Amino acid sequence: MKHLERTPPLPIARGEGPWLIDCDGRRYLDAISSWWVNLFGHANPRINAALIDQLSRIEHVILAGCTHAPVVELSERLGQLTGLGHAFYGSDGASATEIALKMSFHFWRNSGQPEKTGFVSLQNGYHGETLGALSVTDVALFKDTYAPLLRHKPPGDEPGFTPGGTGESAETYALRAAASLEAHLAAHADTIAAVILEPLVQGAAGMAMYPPIYLTRVRELCDQYGVHLIADEIAVGFGRTGSMFACEQAGIQADFLCLSKGLTGGYLPLSCVLTTDRVYQAFYDDATARGFLHSHSYTGNPLACRAALAVLDISSRTM
Repeated sequence: MKHLERTPPLPIARGEGPWLIDCDGRRYLDAISSWWVNLFGHANPRINAALIDQLSRIEHVILAGCTHAPVVELSERLGQLTGLGHAFYGSDGASATEIALKMSFHFWRNSGQPEKTGFVSLQNGYHGETLGALSVTDVALFKDTYAPLLRHKPPGDEPGFTPGGTGESAETYALRAAASLEAHLAAHADTIAAVILEPLVQGAAGMAMYPPIYLTRVRELCDQYGVHLIADEIAVGFGRTGSMFACEQAGIQADFLCLSKGLTGGYLPLSCVLTTDRVYQAFYDDATARGFLHSHSYTGNPLACRAALAVLDISSRTM
């Protein structure tokens, strides 16, 4: 807060493509994409038109007991892109992390394995700043103050590596890190619900990158030891690693895929957790307590979903 006295916030009046324009007409390149959310520029005419059209139809409706065309179409299109046929919507990236963690835990509880309550994440990983997300985050600046509030978990080895003094290649180092993860899973898989990671790029770690072979190996280990894989593509999804989703480069499918940020092209808050038929079936029951009881007031907001559909339309023509 004190820093604002020396560096006041920029008074932004409007946006135009990659530019932010302040109240005096000065232009600034939005090189951080307004916190990594903007994919196709400010005031994008196609996304604008989609939102204007949706405003004349329905701006919001509760997604418990109701549904609407934009959320149905968005779910179907995301399912076609990922092979994950079930979607649960939240409001932001940290919400997506919370949903995936809770859903994985609840799956094992419903499946007769309530002891599987732990989570493994990577050193220097970042998954958001709500309490559950912070519990699987390993960035001291965000986490240390709130450590007494957090659930403790063992960090995994970080696969991000720049080949150098050891003479190892990135692939060799990544496989060695995977071997360390395997040793941990071999000893503790009966109490671990899921491994959570940022595929290919650890953003808050300083853009630490690792090769797809690590993802491939982690997927194999999760299958071998009966542990879910949660892929946090909140920052890296929607083309930021060259493919639509980073997991594609390893040829794998996660059990839970977390999406946000670029999902609406920077227009409106929306997140989504995609998951498998197997996970869905664990909650398919007459007993309400076995259902996934988690809600957000603006879950599946029609305006946000229309923005996301416009983003997918543009993406399909540019990738």
